[in-house]
Amino acid sequence: MAQTLNQLFKQLTGILPEQQTQLSASGSNRRYFRLRGGEHSLIGVIGTSQDENKAFLYMADHFKKKGLNVPEVKAVSDDKMTYLQEDLGDTLLFDYIADGRKTGVFCEREKRMLRKTIQRLARFQVKGAEDFDFTQCYPQPEFNLRSIQWDLNYFKYCFLKATGVDFQENLLENDFERLAYILLQTRTHTFMYRDFQSRNVMVVNEEPYFIDFQGGRRGPLHYDLASFLWQAKAHFNPELRNELIELYLSELSKYMDVNREEFYATLRHFVLFRTLQVLGAYGFRGYFEKKPHFLQSIPFAIDNLRQLLLDGSEDYPYLVDVLRRMTQMKQFKDVGVRKPLVVRVYSFSYKKGIPNDASGNGGGFVFDCRAVNNPGKYERYNNFTGLDDAVVQFLEDDGEILTLLEHAYALVDASVKRYIDRGFQNLMVSFGCTGGQHRSVYAAQKMAEHINKKFGVEVQLVHREQNIEDVLPSTK
Repeated sequence: MAQTLNQLFKQLTGILPEQQTQLSASGSNRRYFRLRGGEHSLIGVIGTSQDENKAFLYMADHFKKKGLNVPEVKAVSDDKMTYLQEDLGDTLLFDYIADGRKTGVFCEREKRMLRKTIQRLARFQVKGAEDFDFTQCYPQPEFNLRSIQWDLNYFKYCFLKATGVDFQENLLENDFERLAYILLQTRTHTFMYRDFQSRNVMVVNEEPYFIDFQGGRRGPLHYDLASFLWQAKAHFNPELRNELIELYLSELSKYMDVNREEFYATLRHFVLFRTLQVLGAYGFRGYFEKKPHFLQSIPFAIDNLRQLLLDGSEDYPYLVDVLRRMTQMKQFKDVGVRKPLVVRVYSFSYKKGIPNDASGNGGGFVFDCRAVNNPGKYERYNNFTGLDDAVVQFLEDDGEILTLLEHAYALVDASVKRYIDRGFQNLMVSFGCTGGQHRSVYAAQKMAEHINKKFGVEVQLVHREQNIEDVLPSTK
């Protein structure tokens, strides 16, 4: 199959690829490759199902003709098992919003991209359905009772039973039937992406592009919105979620009449349904296929479910009871969603005060560098900082700051290790000197690099008086 991709590349470009790199595919059974040769870079795809490939190829061509942001298919093998598509780069929306996902606080740049994405979703669902032949969809042409039952059984057999929680199947099925009935009341001639989440959106030149839509079909709008805004690892806070829903509805109203009250009332049922479907997928991929990525995602989905259950639901009393008992089981109760440790390292001038701890923990280590021989007393270093080679050489040749750092490393290392073991999320380390220019800047820089290299945690570095900020990303 890989050889077929090489031949397709040659047919399209006139040359064989000089480099072929396999890309990660998350939960998909398809295999993806980046093929490079000359000035060309393309993504090669090897599918496992001809029917699924045909569905994708039809959809990609249709959406492209509608002016929607999807990768363009460049070449297809005769048997439709392999194809080449446009290379959209490496930036997933999931990674683009990584800082916001980790902290729950999204910056304006991240919010701007989320707003664009949610607006493009509304257009995609409506414009993408125009003149669309839904018989081309795989494995189902529409969201129907059978597909709902498949997903609910997916949850029941691949996740719920695997937890060992006790339940009466007939009572559970009664609530499943109620849920299916409510979901099927919403009928619209729109495209349902089905797996619309930030891993299936790529950012290209500050524009969202949609990928992996081959499981789509005709279906209700609410499903995709629930998939995106309640994605297990997204960490959208309620305020941001509501803002994005309102923006989505405003965009949707350009294409059809929207009853906001009805939409919100129906959406909560789809959020519950999608959460169960996701847990089923995590159970199958994690418990049965032993894929660690999905096992690691289970606590996040359980935490999402706990939040949903706070409101309860009179529509599904037995299902809610089972879910509550399930989320309170020891394997889930004792393992909450543990956010990774972030270490913040500052340099500062004592004349302007010790930096505040924005995490609310009241501060951490503060090391006084003023006893170290000061390069600032020599005029030739006035225009340099502790990041410049001349100052670095002065401090290291003198050696006093190396002794200070040796002791600082020992103290901070012990705390970082314990913070990681205990699931703490924030640690602050500050270095001060007279002007916040030479000694403290050097020490803070070295400490940040040391922690990041030794423990692989994210380090946020701030040289306060120099107005310099940097992030050393997690390598875990």
